[in-house]
Amino acid sequence: MTTDQKQNNLLATVIEALSSCNEDKMKPLLEAVLNAVMKSEREEALQAAPYERSKERLGYANGFKSKHLNSRMGKLDLEIPQTRGVSFYPGSLEKGLRSEKALKLAIAEMYLKESRLGE
Repeated sequence: MTTDQKQNNLLATVIEALSSCNEDKMKPLLEAVLNAVMKSEREEALQAAPYERSKERLGYANGFKSKHLNSRMGKLDLEIPQTRGVSFYPGSLEKGLRSEKALKLAIAEMYLKESRLGE
């Protein structure tokens, strides 16, 4: 599955969950969106997609680390992307923060990035 297909699937999931206004769907939706945003941030930090060979590449993807983020919807289970060869922590989350403040920042950042793509 290409990156464009993954983004289209994610966007379709977001639209479906938002249109249904079903709280049961919002938690997995937020988890999926935040995980996708963090993967995208890692690609930017590495200056390469996973498995991409490039002279501009700064480091390597090195798996994920589980983290729980507490929100009003309950505990969100996130997968923080790890790197090797370059210092990285997702800007959408504050390091060490496990509360909803990080979630609000991530959603705001996602909105800004999406609005730039539409230009």
